[in-house]
Amino acid sequence: MSIDALSSPQIKTAVDYCGSVPVEHLDYGYIEKCKDVKYLEKILRQLRSGKEGMFPHLIRFCESHLETLEPRSPALRKETPVVTAASLSTDEWGQVNDELKTWQNEIRNIDTSLKQWSLFGDFVKENVPRVRLSNSTIPLTKNTVTKEKGNPSKRPLPRDFQEWDKFDVEKECAEIDETVAKNDPPAYIDIEVPKVKTKEDASLLTQQEKQILAYHEKDKGNEAFRAKDYEEAVVYYSRSLSVLPTVAAYGNRAQAEIKLQHWNNALTDCQSALKLEPCNVKALLRRATVLFHKGNFQMAAEDLRMVLKKEPQNPTATQLLSETEKNLRESHLEEKSKRKVILIQEEDEEDDKKKAEQTACPVEPIQLVGGEDSEAAPIERGDMGNSQKKSHSRGDGGPHSKFNNSHNGHGKGKGGSSDKYKVTQESKEKLTNGTGKRGSTASPQDERNNTKGTSEGGGNTESTVNLNAPCGALPPHLSRLKNEGNLLFKKGQFADALEKYSLAIQGYTDSGIDSVEDLCILYSNRAACYLKDGNSQDCIQDCTRALELQPFSLKPLLRRAMAYESLERYRKAYVDYKTVLQIDISVQAAHDSVNRITRLLIEQDGPEWREKLPNIPMVPLSAQQHRREEPPSTEVLQARAEKAARDAGLKRKGEIRFAGLKQEGNDFVKKSKYQDALGKYTECLKLKPEECAIYTNRALCYLKLEKFIEAKQDCDAALKLDPVNKKAFYRRALANKGLKNYLACSSDLQEVLQLDPNVQEAEKELEEVTLLLRQSLANATPSKHRKSIPITELCSSCTG
Repeated sequence: MSIDALSSPQIKTAVDYCGSVPVEHLDYGYIEKCKDVKYLEKILRQLRSGKEGMFPHLIRFCESHLETLEPRSPALRKETPVVTAASLSTDEWGQVNDELKTWQNEIRNIDTSLKQWSLFGDFVKENVPRVRLSNSTIPLTKNTVTKEKGNPSKRPLPRDFQEWDKFDVEKECAEIDETVAKNDPPAYIDIEVPKVKTKEDASLLTQQEKQILAYHEKDKGNEAFRAKDYEEAVVYYSRSLSVLPTVAAYGNRAQAEIKLQHWNNALTDCQSALKLEPCNVKALLRRATVLFHKGNFQMAAEDLRMVLKKEPQNPTATQLLSETEKNLRESHLEEKSKRKVILIQEEDEEDDKKKAEQTACPVEPIQLVGGEDSEAAPIERGDMGNSQKKSHSRGDGGPHSKFNNSHNGHGKGKGGSSDKYKVTQESKEKLTNGTGKRGSTASPQDERNNTKGTSEGGGNTESTVNLNAPCGALPPHLSRLKNEGNLLFKKGQFADALEKYSLAIQGYTDSGIDSVEDLCILYSNRAACYLKDGNSQDCIQDCTRALELQPFSLKPLLRRAMAYESLERYRKAYVDYKTVLQIDISVQAAHDSVNRITRLLIEQDGPEWREKLPNIPMVPLSAQQHRREEPPSTEVLQARAEKAARDAGLKRKGEIRFAGLKQEGNDFVKKSKYQDALGKYTECLKLKPEECAIYTNRALCYLKLEKFIEAKQDCDAALKLDPVNKKAFYRRALANKGLKNYLACSSDLQEVLQLDPNVQEAEKELEEVTLLLRQSLANATPSKHRKSIPITELCSSCTG
């Protein structure tokens, strides 16, 4: 049989895998044409055995051909020789020897300290702890070794062949079984399993003894956790924490509680761990898991973003964040679908004075329905001082405070008084300058437009992203596909983004455009999708195509290196990472990966690992983004220090001048010199235009000088800086009262009472303004024919 016949496609059926390899097959031509990986492995083993002679060049040729066909073939694996003193240099061997001696001394010290520790002497009399998942115990007092009876000096004489012929094996085995059954006592079965104490008394121990005992108890908990005995793991972690509280023990107990679905206990442990170490990644991730299962998706997303900020490649956090954001979007859609709908019908009415008064009366209590105003509740605030703004902590009830019920007409205490002065919709339509939400002066038409825009946008990011934005030289339809792919990638929908990029690449090929840069970006983006989905092979192909279009492009190189590393092709990954560092030395991920792969290559290839690397290409200077800059000279450093000192001095002088001007303005206000105080506050705003308290103080001066328009402008500026400033709302209400805009004044006073129900001045002003508003509405259109508008509330299911 010729070599061509053996290398034909029918070679798989003609080869005998069980027999030996013919000598004719140990040939360069046959090995080069053979495509059967399994048979090539057998040929390689035959060559390495040396039965037909040693052929080093033929062995290397066979290995290279097999590597091209199957890089992961087991036959290509080589055993790494054991490192000895002869294979290391003198310095390396001395370092290893020193480390061994240091370790030996540490172990001796630990043994000595444990021998001197008399803590466990108190437990000798107690029974040995039970074996996990078993209820059998053996008392320590019972001797498990049975003594031989009789005289040990008398030994049986050896038997001759005739006696062995008469020996009955089955009979002797039965006698031995009976003897064992009689002599061995039965095992003691303890039906009631003793419970392990959750606390350990460590009051008489030193700090070092506490550390050792806590470490041992934590190890027991880890062992129980690995055995999936989570309840026992919680017990041992609790014992460890009772001796010495540590972050690791709190985190481990939280994980065990998560496995048992004890969400409140797990959340408490995570909070305790974060108190000891505020930025602990494991505690943040486990707290996010607990919050996710409890339905608090917003706070879970915040914790997960903190985790990804510290560990961007954390797969668990990435996956959980995508699920959390998905649930957040679904919850927003559910909230929108649950909003109520009102049906308004107009009916003609005769001169019914009573109903007309009820329609025009601004003190009728109403119930807010739908929209953001019915959902957003005011936040608890303090007194009328300058420090009104308080931030929420994680432990409070979030933005929903005790005043939330006031929107439904069920307010308690003084907080419910603001509902008495709610203005009806018809009263708002009779005045031109009505106010909507807090701090705004928009007309009803603007409110309808804003509501419509909100409902159409749906709160999604698509309303803020221009999908038709141009992308380089791509035509509009391809630019839209690319923008849609980018948006889907940001949302974590990698499969959909992959489809968009593929359509854009296909459209690019069909349209015949000549824009190498745009095509390189499309391939690089699709490679990122492949990498996210775990398809490293296709990621490498797309990155290679992108690099063929634009050599030394940073992102394709970095993504191809990550794909090579995931496939354990460490040499090629090392080359790509080093090329990335030539282009931009500030890429920290490349530095970390190079250090990690270097250790793996040393373990794999030994001290000569550099000789087995492919050639690292030299990056031209035109492609390098960040070069090493020379350190600044002494003169430059001195000039920078002088400039920083001057800036700090000017800043201190500005602070001192600002404090002095503010104090002078406050003194003028106390003396009722409002015009002089106005000038001081204006100079303060030139120094610090973002100071909210200065705007409210100057507004007070304008009110005293009866300059209501300027006062209203200052209050608007203060509310832009601090949207929940009570002083700004109150003083703007007084300005609106001076401008005879009673409806806006009433709205601002209601905001003050919602922020702080104890402001008596606001209640008095609201009663007075309500009377003025009623009079203005009664005098507005005395002869106009009025209509009553009955409002019927419908459920969302009735509207389809």
